[in-house]
Amino acid sequence: MDIAATCTVTYMDAKHLLACGHPLLQFGMVDLPMTKAQVVATVPSPLNAFKIVNATEAVGTFVQDRHTGIMGEFGKKPDMIPVTLNIHGGPTNRQFHYEVLNNARLSPVAMMATVFNELHGVNDYGEEITYRMSGRISVNGYPDVTVENMFAVADGGQPAAVLAALSLGDRFSRIYDNPYTVPDIRGVQLDFDLERDRRWARLEAARTDVTEARPGDEINIEAVLRPYRGERLVNQIPIHIPTSTSKGPLRILVSDGDTIDRIRHGAPLFGRKLELASTIALLNKQHVNNRIYVSLLEADPEAMVADKVMPALPLSIMNVMDGMRGTQDMVVLGESSVNEAASGSLDYVVAGAQVLTIMVK
Repeated sequence: MDIAATCTVTYMDAKHLLACGHPLLQFGMVDLPMTKAQVVATVPSPLNAFKIVNATEAVGTFVQDRHTGIMGEFGKKPDMIPVTLNIHGGPTNRQFHYEVLNNARLSPVAMMATVFNELHGVNDYGEEITYRMSGRISVNGYPDVTVENMFAVADGGQPAAVLAALSLGDRFSRIYDNPYTVPDIRGVQLDFDLERDRRWARLEAARTDVTEARPGDEINIEAVLRPYRGERLVNQIPIHIPTSTSKGPLRILVSDGDTIDRIRHGAPLFGRKLELASTIALLNKQHVNNRIYVSLLEADPEAMVADKVMPALPLSIMNVMDGMRGTQDMVVLGESSVNEAASGSLDYVVAGAQVLTIMVK
């Protein structure tokens, strides 16, 4: 798969060329591959004449994209991101090697387009397919960004291949979106396992065997899943109530991974611009969607500074940190997650949430 645009060359010497006579994207300084083009046909029209072309071998790099045109440099090698994508589960395993341009605005879109194209292009593709994705995004000088999730069509939802592509595009966008460091992405490794079945389940109910508990107790949460065109499944998830838990009502959130991420890292946090290390740490803390999560929520404020969480803060500490409230450095949430437990990995994409309440004596 090639994504290419063509323009008319207006000037050329031994080292440079100028083309277009108008802006391509008007990004300013760029680092985009430059290739030759073979004109297959010219379609004349008084309204909009155009040429049909094939991109051929690379000859250099476009280095500037200005209002009056674009400039290329012959012989310069562009900085590209190597991608290895493996697809398992079909009659034979498929492996793809390709490169994606390294650009803050275009790389997320290019990753989404190429991943969707590879998944959609195999003969095993279909609406009932479920994908298990695993892999990593390597960023020079930082820990790898782990990539792990399942994707299946929900009721009236988007195709699984689209969901997988959007998930990767979101990670790339957040890596590039930090305002402090230019990320040096050195490679992407992706593995997809195909299952010829819609492995999607809704969290139908949740219950516990107690209405009262004491700090230090362990309680059992029973979660009921209703798979797509399948029989109900019951999962038992034990969770420990911390000894520091305050007396009074304790909310228990039983949910999928997306819900807990929205509650704990959502609304006020999505718009924050963090440094690259904190951004990667937050991405690696995201919950996968093939588990059931149980979170104990106390009615005490919780502060988040960059990627660090400080639950159940007393008012004295909050007063000291009040100068940071509402800034990019600190966000305060109304509830604290004092403990969390999860089921084992399931064969389903889990969706839904339930809230239980017990009294702590």
